Amino acid sequence: MAISFDKALGIHQYTLGIRAQRAEVLSGNIANADTPNYRAKDVDFSAALQSARSQQQGRQMVTTSEKHFDMKSLVQENVKFRIPNQPDTGDGNTVDMQEEQQAFMQNALEYQMSLGFLSGKFSGMKKAIRGD
Repeated sequence: MAISFDKALGIHQYTLGIRAQRAEVLSGNIANADTPNYRAKDVDFSAALQSARSQQQGRQMVTTSEKHFDMKSLVQENVKFRIPNQPDTGDGNTVDMQEEQQAFMQNALEYQMSLGFLSGKFSGMKKAIRGD
């Protein structure tokens, strides 16, 4: 009897990759806070999650195959420019450092939560296999 990782791990297997990519996008915003004409970006998390789930349904992750999907490309499809909350400072840059730092920290906490949930799921599967 095969284990269905989609059923066993739930949504957390998808959220982990998306949150890692979102951290890259947010850190890019922070790094470019002083770059003229740089426009802040963010990941549409729900759209990226939906894309990841729809791409994965019905596919096995047993062997290396052309059916495997690239999480990075799925996230890149859902990176959007953020609507600025502050008026233009004259250089065209739309990065608000407080907003970026808050979003980065929130994303990091949610990444850690997803890791914790996955760890618990794997612990439960190990117990079931061992018969504890």
